[in-house]
Amino acid sequence: MSLSLVEPASASSDPAAGPRPLPTVVRYPVVHAARPHDPLPLIVFSQGFAEPAEAYAGLLHAWAAAGFVVADPTYPRTDPDAPGGLDESDIVNHPADLRFVIRALVHAAADRSSPLHHRIDTGEVAVVGQSDGGDVSLAVAENSCCRDRAVRAAVILSGAELSAFGGRYFAAGHVPLLVTQGTADTINAPACSAQIYDEAPQPKYYLDMVGAEHLPPYQAPGPVRSGVARVVVAFLEAFLERRPAELRQLANEATLGGGLRLSHGRRAPVPEGACPGAP
Repeated sequence: MSLSLVEPASASSDPAAGPRPLPTVVRYPVVHAARPHDPLPLIVFSQGFAEPAEAYAGLLHAWAAAGFVVADPTYPRTDPDAPGGLDESDIVNHPADLRFVIRALVHAAADRSSPLHHRIDTGEVAVVGQSDGGDVSLAVAENSCCRDRAVRAAVILSGAELSAFGGRYFAAGHVPLLVTQGTADTINAPACSAQIYDEAPQPKYYLDMVGAEHLPPYQAPGPVRSGVARVVVAFLEAFLERRPAELRQLANEATLGGGLRLSHGRRAPVPEGACPGAP
């Protein structure tokens, strides 16, 4: 289903620009075998710069099929079809956009007239984002500038800390964190994901994708994308639904196939280095 969400200027981080349209696609299973009469955990997904949200449809479908409500808003000015062209600097407004979408979906879950009524478990909310969308998701989950306390877990797919948001990371509480990163990514340096992971308290997991580039693990069909989908589901089931068995199994496997390796030690299994734009 599609929602035509519009963030009013009074709620926006950029009130001078007026209302901000945030069209949002929502996926969910009509009935899920494990929870046939219960509301389901919510994932709110944020896409990368200049990438349509639906470019990640394979992942989003897989998460919905696994028993999640999955929402993917399209942010103003960073979508390839944005009126007036792309403007990557608008990312500073996206944490407020994401918080607005979360609030709107939580409200819809309580609204008897909404098709989302009783479908969302408002105590089981996760944010997932890729690239710039990962930066935004991390800010809403873990930065004092923008933290939304409705968020109970975060998945950062090839993202980074961003100094432009201000605030301090991991200074205002912490949620369980999964970081994923390809070793051959030339857009988001592996050092950026290592910085996130190394600074985060436990519980945290790192999915190392050997030989993977920036977008294919999340958009291209195949064993790597399937592995990412499986790990994200296992992570969120462990920390939102308290079903840790699958995550423990994956973390104990030497390899998941496709060059994927999941670890949960103190530091990321990649060399340290500089991350452009990070604090």
